Amino acid sequence: VRGLGFVEILTSALSPAEQRPFLDFGYRTHETLRLLRLSLGGEMPPPPGRRTQRMRRRDQAASLAVDSASFPRFWQFDADALTEARSATPVSRRRVMRDGGAIVGYAVTGRGDSNGFIQRLAVGPHHRGRGIGGALLADALRWLHRSGVHHVFVNTQPGNDAALSLYRRFGFTEQSEGLAVLRLADTPDVATPSDDKWVDR
Repeated sequence: VRGLGFVEILTSALSPAEQRPFLDFGYRTHETLRLLRLSLGGEMPPPPGRRTQRMRRRDQAASLAVDSASFPRFWQFDADALTEARSATPVSRRRVMRDGGAIVGYAVTGRGDSNGFIQRLAVGPHHRGRGIGGALLADALRWLHRSGVHHVFVNTQPGNDAALSLYRRFGFTEQSEGLAVLRLADTPDVATPSDDKWVDR
């Protein structure tokens, strides 16, 4: 790794099949993710109950501040990661939730063909337990349903109990095989310290 000018190399989140060649090359598991799936039937998901707004360019800094407060450092988005999430699918939707004019939550949703993806959902730590995450998720699912999407996927960290509870409440079911971020480095892998900054919906 150092011979290439890097201290370490990290992959994106990979399925078990995608992991095999990396593991054979010497990569090791660095972080794991649970993968959940929802089948959208003929009935429209329930309305969000709270009004969401389109995320504009001027909203990006405030949205990233919410993101930073909601996730452990390893999983936090910067501007490049937000752009990557938006461009990961042919069509995407970015929504924010405000309280008194301030952004307190946001979501990035993508779709391609018959599949949809909850790319990101974050709620500020001082605005949790008020249904903000549920409203953002309901808005995303209704948009995907109107677009003709059949299946929706989302991943989250194993310790993010609030997120797992939210997704299950909306009908998502956990898949038997999750995802993993792999790491190649000259030094042994060190577990990412937990700071319990999980988003609470």
